[in-house]
Amino acid sequence: MDYLLDNKNLVEVRYHAPRGQRRLYSLAADLSREYLFPSDVLVGVIGLEGAGKSTLIRGLFPGLELTNDDEGINHNTSPLFEFDEHDFFSGHTFHLDIRFESAFHQMHEIADAIRKAINAGRRVVVEHFDLIYPYLGHNAQVIFAISEELRIYRPTIFGPTPKEIKQYVDENTKYRLMAHSAEDLTSYIMETEFNCKPPELHSDIKHGFIIGFQEKPHIDLDLLEKRVREFIDRDEKIYPGDGNYVHMGDLKIYCTGKRIHAKSTGQIENFRLVKEFIVDPITKEYLLIGIAGPDQELQISTDAQIAH
Repeated sequence: MDYLLDNKNLVEVRYHAPRGQRRLYSLAADLSREYLFPSDVLVGVIGLEGAGKSTLIRGLFPGLELTNDDEGINHNTSPLFEFDEHDFFSGHTFHLDIRFESAFHQMHEIADAIRKAINAGRRVVVEHFDLIYPYLGHNAQVIFAISEELRIYRPTIFGPTPKEIKQYVDENTKYRLMAHSAEDLTSYIMETEFNCKPPELHSDIKHGFIIGFQEKPHIDLDLLEKRVREFIDRDEKIYPGDGNYVHMGDLKIYCTGKRIHAKSTGQIENFRLVKEFIVDPITKEYLLIGIAGPDQELQISTDAQIAH
């Protein structure tokens, strides 16, 4: 994590973006306490479909009704367009999905509604903020961008602009989706084909994942990698199922972040496993590390030990 000590002077902060729903909720709650101020009336959110924007917003603003999230639960246009500052019962915080609202309102109408609310001291949380920025004429006070990393920005007149932030999102979201898909597939195959207990730990690294165990699993990691790669090469369709399940071809896998996946297993590029379990020197957990995407040098702390 990169940060400046004075949040009022914060330019950018980075976290690995958790892929499980509960983990993302927990991180978002921490970010809300750390980086949001009562004076923040314009909050931008930038991220691609399925990146976890809705989950992030629910964690940042518990109880906020989303007018249209990625799961399509609520298809009502935002009450922001009926906002009357003289109405005592009018809301204080509004959610706005620009991509959804643009089907019903002109961009200049959306920008006018945002200005009216923030000028009255109301908070507006704007999803797909990059789309409205050219019409709004000024930046958000704080922007949350979710991709492979979760980044928080407090833009200044020198930037970054929503266009620059969106470019990062476009370039890096695919690594998060393929890593999550590979993580779920690896865990499933370990449990069903190698009779391995479900992992106690799920965590994140750049372009990859960590799953941890209290006891060392006695499995052939070369064979595990081979079996995962064979399934990936079948290019099976990945799609959300009922409840907390995701489908990969004919497999039904438990997952609380079921939309944060690649569209098919064939989109998981260059999957590989670190061929030894790494022992965390403090927790003593046995860590299995999986990576997808471009080749990279994996730097492991000299404190960590190879499990033999």
